[in-house]
Amino acid sequence: MAETTKTEHVAVASRRKYSRYALPGAVAVLVIFHAVGFWGLVFSGDPVYFQQLTPLNLLLTSALLFSFHRCWNLPFVLFAIAVFLVGFLAEAVGVHTGLLFGNYGYGHALGTKVWEVPLLIGLNWLMLVYSTGHISNYTRLPWMIKAILGALLMVLLDYFIEPVAMRYDFWNWQGGFVPFSNYAGWFILAFLLQLYFQRAGFFKQNPLAPYIFLVQLAFFTGLNIYL
Repeated sequence: MAETTKTEHVAVASRRKYSRYALPGAVAVLVIFHAVGFWGLVFSGDPVYFQQLTPLNLLLTSALLFSFHRCWNLPFVLFAIAVFLVGFLAEAVGVHTGLLFGNYGYGHALGTKVWEVPLLIGLNWLMLVYSTGHISNYTRLPWMIKAILGALLMVLLDYFIEPVAMRYDFWNWQGGFVPFSNYAGWFILAFLLQLYFQRAGFFKQNPLAPYIFLVQLAFFTGLNIYL
């Protein structure tokens, strides 16, 4: 019995010892993967190959992000499903009607599509709502203002994504320019989902969330410089 207890203490101590490296390791992987993608798109001479890796980048980033989520309770699962579906369906409505965002269509860089919308778009909405919601929670603002802040951060990131998206076949806008309706639609939908994030009853202390947003912001800002 004493030997078993000793073994358990050793295991716990070992987990604690290596857990402190989890966050720096995840950030390092995130930075390296985006740095390789940046080099590939800008300097490799074969940007099409690296465009095809975009779905892998999104999946890896999401996997890292949610590996740091704690307490996968029912409210969190419902939140994740709802944001995924709302984001995907909003894009489907947008693509087929021009409502919400404006007239646009998706290219091939984001992978498999259903109803002319890449399936990964729903995951992208979930990742962005979740990560920006965590950032807004670092403030001591009222929950309504936090939701506005989270939505503004999402629009800020989208502002830098849009030129890159058109350049690398993520999606394309009719007439070749981004309408104001895109940013207005993004803000309204993001705000509603941020309200849900703020009021949903799940654990909201993911240390990787701010890094996800900052790395993506740096990635797309850098690509804009070289467009």
